Amino acid sequence: MTQNVYDNPEFFEGYSQLGRSVEGLDGAAEWTSIRALLPNLKGKRVVDLGCGFGWFCRFAKQEGAESVLGFDVSENMLARAVATSDPAIRYERADLEVLELPKASFDLVYSSLAFHYLKDLDRLLARVHAALVTGGQLVFSVEHPIYMAPAHPGWSKDAYGRATWPVNGYLDEGPRTTDWLAKGVVKQHRTLGTLLNMLIRLGFTLEHVEEWGPSLEQVAAHPEWADERERPMFLLVSARK
Repeated sequence: MTQNVYDNPEFFEGYSQLGRSVEGLDGAAEWTSIRALLPNLKGKRVVDLGCGFGWFCRFAKQEGAESVLGFDVSENMLARAVATSDPAIRYERADLEVLELPKASFDLVYSSLAFHYLKDLDRLLARVHAALVTGGQLVFSVEHPIYMAPAHPGWSKDAYGRATWPVNGYLDEGPRTTDWLAKGVVKQHRTLGTLLNMLIRLGFTLEHVEEWGPSLEQVAAHPEWADERERPMFLLVSARK
């Protein structure tokens, strides 16, 4: 089963205070870039994998989606989503590692910062491909593999205190345990090549791949993000069946 860290009280309390939790999509620095990848949602059948507080589900409904379905493994997340959502949006608790989806049932499959928690991502993406109609689209973001493989604390640093080489064991794929908002958060590290070749092998056509980092304008507004110009924070992908 996927590690359900979002039902950890310490983690959930910290996560609830993040900008993307309080302000929604507009509080996510990468949202403008992700939105540019989305199709016109009017009349579309949409599913959100790892829907969290339901921000994207509500956005999709407001944009005219015919149906919106959100899945998440966290009871805490779903409780917040249901409490603040349009009753026309359907939410279900599910472990994405073993999720089954009806075939040829969705025009858009969306996921934000969830896939990097999954050990058996290959299985889920195969089911996503089958669940999309011909011409349907998958749009997702994950923590960038370079960002997930942080600098070794013993390595040398430059004049700004940054590691001179930011990757620690990049080719060593598998679980990475970090202490972020709570101790023992497990993410699955895959190289960029592994992830993109997985999509190609499963029959997806890649349409857009973006190694996202903050713009200079965003850094000016948030100086604490300056280090994120040294290595991309997120990987954004659009692929079509």
